Amino acid sequence: MNKIFLIAVLACTVISCKKDFIELSPEDEIAEASFYKTEAQFRMALTAAYQPLRDLETNDFYTGEMRSDNTHYQYYQINRGTAYTMRENIADFMDDPSNDYSNAVYFHCFRGVSRANIILDRIDGGTLTDAAKNDIVGQAKFLRAFNFFKLVRYFGGVPLFVHEVTDAEQSFLPRSTADQVYAQIVDDAKDAIAKLANPVFTSGKQNGQATKGSATMLLAEVYMVQKKYAEAETLLNTLPAMGYDLLANYSDVFSTTNKNSKESLFEVQYLEGLQGGQQSQFIYFFLPRSSNTTVITGVKTDNSGIGGWNTPTQDLIDAYEADDTLRKNASIAVAEGTYNSSNIFTFSANKSIINYKPAAGKVGVPYIRKYLNPHANPNNTNDNWPVYRYADALLLLAEAKNLQGKSAEALVPLNKVRARAFGNVTHNITTTDPAALTDIIAHERRVELAFENHRWHDLVRTGKAIDVMNAFGIKQKALYSYLSPASYQVDKNRLLYPIPQSERDLNVDLTQNDGYPQ
Repeated sequence: MNKIFLIAVLACTVISCKKDFIELSPEDEIAEASFYKTEAQFRMALTAAYQPLRDLETNDFYTGEMRSDNTHYQYYQINRGTAYTMRENIADFMDDPSNDYSNAVYFHCFRGVSRANIILDRIDGGTLTDAAKNDIVGQAKFLRAFNFFKLVRYFGGVPLFVHEVTDAEQSFLPRSTADQVYAQIVDDAKDAIAKLANPVFTSGKQNGQATKGSATMLLAEVYMVQKKYAEAETLLNTLPAMGYDLLANYSDVFSTTNKNSKESLFEVQYLEGLQGGQQSQFIYFFLPRSSNTTVITGVKTDNSGIGGWNTPTQDLIDAYEADDTLRKNASIAVAEGTYNSSNIFTFSANKSIINYKPAAGKVGVPYIRKYLNPHANPNNTNDNWPVYRYADALLLLAEAKNLQGKSAEALVPLNKVRARAFGNVTHNITTTDPAALTDIIAHERRVELAFENHRWHDLVRTGKAIDVMNAFGIKQKALYSYLSPASYQVDKNRLLYPIPQSERDLNVDLTQNDGYPQ
């Protein structure tokens, strides 16, 4: 907030003491002084603290998946506006501190932190039972930890706001170190684990809020980043007793009839409907740009202004084992049709990716099938976004065991995931060579968790990002003439995104990450 503006407002408040002037609150709204008192009010505030996650996920696939070798974009040569080039630049490693889409991740995360802080700072002034208070505090601390974890992985050390900002001076903090941010994340996640209850499965479904399992998975992933493998293993081993397990079929995981299932440790909630603005629309972003999507979605709409993003790469398609057809088919499909001179696609068929060959005179464009479910209205879907799944936990457990020299034990969770993927036909990994198993687990995470925003973080966490993405860039530049020679020049500086320039313009104490304009 502008400091001069805040001082002016305070001054006006002090000198303007007429009763009819200061009584401005509409009588049909709850005044702040009487809010944050009851359990119902704090749960309303908690709902508001979850909301930024929905905005986050409409940007996170650019920074978490398109930044990797899993997906790319469909180049739109007739429109070179910043809304297109900024998103392309993230994928091509040519982004800068003014990129609206990486900056949006920063802002949405801090919005979530801010709303969690308000709850945590004010809850002692409310009238709640101990059980209700523990639940609300646990969820708020999970959300704060989750957002800070997202921030520190993408941007490095960031300002560590752990209290509600009530005046301008509190708004301008310098960056804390990454270690300090991680220490706060660990403290919050531990407290969330202690306070939150196990998930409750009512008719096989959870309510979508964070649970002890959500916080456990979060902290386990933090420990994996910190190379605290024994601590991660201990946490991950507690999940089965909470009721988590794999669904029978891989494709079932992404059906909207199975939202918040026993495989879900945490997912961002969306709700199809014409009122409330709570719907998702991921499939429309991920399809080729078209004036009519009916062939794929069953609903006629024009997605030419929003489509063309997060397209599966041939590199990923080729990564699936030859008989990994069930998982591949559930993850990727092919939109078949033709492009016109304006690079707008006309769909003629929806095809399986398995052994696909285009019909005469047609081209096939792969798209992410995971987020295609029946819906009644255009740009209005019921798909949640998966953040943590039990399959993810099993593969992290396999990795943690292997990195501690327990390679034989690592095969158990690894092969449990593979058994489901291959239709419960024995397809076990048997090698106990630690180096070979490291690569196998990384591959398994890539195909199991494709398009769920894990690949870039996994590459960074395992120290593979620079080598993998430079090699991938060479292949991309051989395929696409529009890529600049300056693209895919990946070094250690590019493992972090830049701090938004707009924030640095407001706060002179914010330093910039190395490798970006200072």
